[in-house]
Amino acid sequence: MKITKSVIIALVLMVVVAALYRVFPNRPYGFAPQYAMAIFGGAVFIKDKKWAFVLPILSMFLSDVLYQALYMNGLSTIQGFYEGQLLNYGLFAGLTFIGFLIKKINVVSVLLASLASPSVYFILSNLAVWAGSGGLGRPKTWDGLLLTYSDALPFYPNSLYATLFFSTVLFGGYYFINHLQPATAKQTR
Repeated sequence: MKITKSVIIALVLMVVVAALYRVFPNRPYGFAPQYAMAIFGGAVFIKDKKWAFVLPILSMFLSDVLYQALYMNGLSTIQGFYEGQLLNYGLFAGLTFIGFLIKKINVVSVLLASLASPSVYFILSNLAVWAGSGGLGRPKTWDGLLLTYSDALPFYPNSLYATLFFSTVLFGGYYFINHLQPATAKQTR
């Protein structure tokens, strides 16, 4: 993807909209665009890989700042900044590598990446919660680990649905811009 002024504006707008969406009231927990943004960035920003990492992390950081502002003003019970946050950012940055594995952007590769990304995050983030703090007081035993995963299960389906939905939007929009729009422009000349 060639980085032009319009591409930068579109990316900044996408990051801001995703950050605002993440703090939207009554949004189903786990239904957010950051997984799809990580995959998209990894698949599309081949030449300048730093942008692949910037998209989801910047979006998460902005939404965490918003969460913290709402929390500090008594408008939300969710803190924006919390223990283990850097690990969470690292895990999201790591999901970008799943996007790097997409060698050819097509429905099958995007679908597989969209299923793998929230699954990898679910496994690693909950393992880290359990190993680091005992997962909501869960013992550091095999049963404690399974209970920690069980505690997180309600969030997992929404993360899958969100990643499938937002991957469709991002990759579909990318396909439209790169394939269908030039053909339409040629026909109207």
